[in-house]
Amino acid sequence: MLKKIILLLTVTVLTSKANAQWLDSYVQQGEFGIAVGAAHYFGDLNTRAALNRPKFAGGIFFRKQINNYIGVKVAGTYAAVGYSDKYSKNETQRRRNLSFNSNIWELTVTGEFNFMKFYPGVEGLNYTPYVGLGIGIFSFDPYAYLGGQKYHLRQIGTEGQGSVAYPGRKPYSSTAMCIPLTLGMKYSISSAVNLFGEIGYRFTTTDYLDDVSTTYAPDAFPTTSTGDPSIGYLLQDRSYETGSMIGIKGRQRGNSSQNDSYVTLLLGVSFNISTYKCPSPNPR
Repeated sequence: MLKKIILLLTVTVLTSKANAQWLDSYVQQGEFGIAVGAAHYFGDLNTRAALNRPKFAGGIFFRKQINNYIGVKVAGTYAAVGYSDKYSKNETQRRRNLSFNSNIWELTVTGEFNFMKFYPGVEGLNYTPYVGLGIGIFSFDPYAYLGGQKYHLRQIGTEGQGSVAYPGRKPYSSTAMCIPLTLGMKYSISSAVNLFGEIGYRFTTTDYLDDVSTTYAPDAFPTTSTGDPSIGYLLQDRSYETGSMIGIKGRQRGNSSQNDSYVTLLLGVSFNISTYKCPSPNPR
C-alpha cells in the first residue's frame, strides 16, 4: 500500500511539473477574428438613451498579446445607425419630426487588459473578462428620405452650413475621432479557437452624427425659380408633416453642448496565433 501511495504521489508531482513547464513554454502571440452584432445611436434625436432601434454592426480585428494580461487590438468596424423623432416620448420632439440614417466606418487602436490569466485550451484558465480603452477615427454621412428619395444631409447644410446667410457656419467634417470603451468576455473552445462577446461605447468628437446640433436657419434656403420651397427648406424643418412649422430662425434645433455617441454589441470568433519557447533550465 505504501508503495502505491508513493507511486501515486510521484506521478502527481511529475504531471504537475510537466503541466507547469508546458504553461511556462506557451506563448500566445495574439489572435485575429471576426464579429457581428448590433449598433445603436445616442444624441439629439435619442436624448433618453433608448435602445429600441438597433441596426447591424460587424467587424474584423487583430490583437497583439504583450503578456498574459495586456494586449493591443487594431479593429475595423462597420455600424449602421439611425433614429427618428417619432420614437420619442417627448411631444416637442415628435412635433420636430426629424430623422436620419448613417453608415459608420471605424478604425480603432485599443489597449486591453485581461482580468485573469488566459491560456487557450487549458481547463480553468481558458476564459477571462477583459476591458479596453483606445482611440479611433470614423467616417459618417447622415441621410434622410423625402418623398421616397434619399438625400445626404451634410451636402444640403440643413442648419445653414455653407450659406452666405450664415458665414460663420462651416460644413461639418464627414470624419471624427472616437474614444472606444470596451467590456468583454472570451472563452477558448480549443487551443486554437475562442468565442467572445463585447459591448463597446464610443465617445465622439462630433455633434453632427445625426445632422442636428444648433438652431434653425430657414432663410438659408430660398424658394426655387417656380416659387416652390427647395429640398433643403423641406428637410431642415419637417414639422409641417405633424402640424404648423416650428422652425423659426434662431430657435433651438438641437443641443450643441453635448456630442453624439454610439454603442456596439458584438459576438464573434477568433483564432489564436501561438508559439512555444524552451522553458528555462532548472537551477541546480
